[in-house]
Amino acid sequence: MTPITRRAGALLAGLLLAALPAATVRAAAGGFAKGADISWITEMEAAGRPFLNRDGKRQDLFVTLREQGMDAVRLRVWVDPADGYNGLADVLAKARRARDAGMRLMIDFHYSDNWADPAKQFKPAAWKGYSVERLAGAVAEHTRATLAALREAGITPEWVQVGNETTHGVLWPEGAAGIHMANYARFVASGYDAVKQIFPDALVIVHVDNCHDNRQFRWNFDGLLANGGKFDVIGASAYPTTVKRIGWRAATAACLHNMNDLAARYGKPVMLAEVGVPWNHPEGKAIVADLIAKVRQVDHGKGVGAFYWEPQAYDWKGYPMGAFDRGGKPTAIMDAFVP
Repeated sequence: MTPITRRAGALLAGLLLAALPAATVRAAAGGFAKGADISWITEMEAAGRPFLNRDGKRQDLFVTLREQGMDAVRLRVWVDPADGYNGLADVLAKARRARDAGMRLMIDFHYSDNWADPAKQFKPAAWKGYSVERLAGAVAEHTRATLAALREAGITPEWVQVGNETTHGVLWPEGAAGIHMANYARFVASGYDAVKQIFPDALVIVHVDNCHDNRQFRWNFDGLLANGGKFDVIGASAYPTTVKRIGWRAATAACLHNMNDLAARYGKPVMLAEVGVPWNHPEGKAIVADLIAKVRQVDHGKGVGAFYWEPQAYDWKGYPMGAFDRGGKPTAIMDAFVP
């Protein structure tokens, strides 16, 4: 099948799905998820950045993602961002577009006013000075309020992350996993219970970075379970070209070993919640295709999806690992998601 034929087929499928009722779309789109975090989209559009399709024509990003074989979108949520981006109103606007495009949805709570990742898990300004008990309540309240707003807008997420790359915990210092594992587990459980109160069928993800590092994952998830933490899916980040001292093939092989171990050890499905390579890497498509194949190879079908992190972010805020070129056109990396 030629690339043009594949894109035409994907576009037709997207149009058919978009015409179906939301509940039917979700049922039809089940199974292995191929998607992208595109949380920067509204900010990029406001700055006048165009998005093109593979033929170089301006086109809505959601249509292009569908043409490239993606069926899911991931959106981050910040508590009180200074510029409004990734706050509730912005998330609702993007989630509506995802729903209308027939895309499945993952909501990624950072529990911060800005970026939360392994190097920083800063509490929202409004939560500073809170006790552990009050922090747990704030996690629950923020999670419920955000998801209730989605529900009122007729939007149902399939997955919800309670924290972003919580390798070393969340809501530091109280929730620093290396010091206060019990608090970290309590905050995760609080988010989990809040998700289920609004969307009982949503799958709750705990997300850790460095998919190649099995020891790190065992430490984190063993600690969660020993202290009452709850999760339905294990999420991992995989950026193979950034792994030190080993090549990308060794990194993806280690990632598969880790995913198999996690699925067996905890009895939960696993997914790559973030993947990425430099946009101009000569082996970029092969690396991403290999990662997707590795998730599909997880024993007993427990590998359930892969999400590229901000593929559309060309020349944006210095981020070099998108999957569009400097003109806003998808690179060959995006073809790794095409059936």
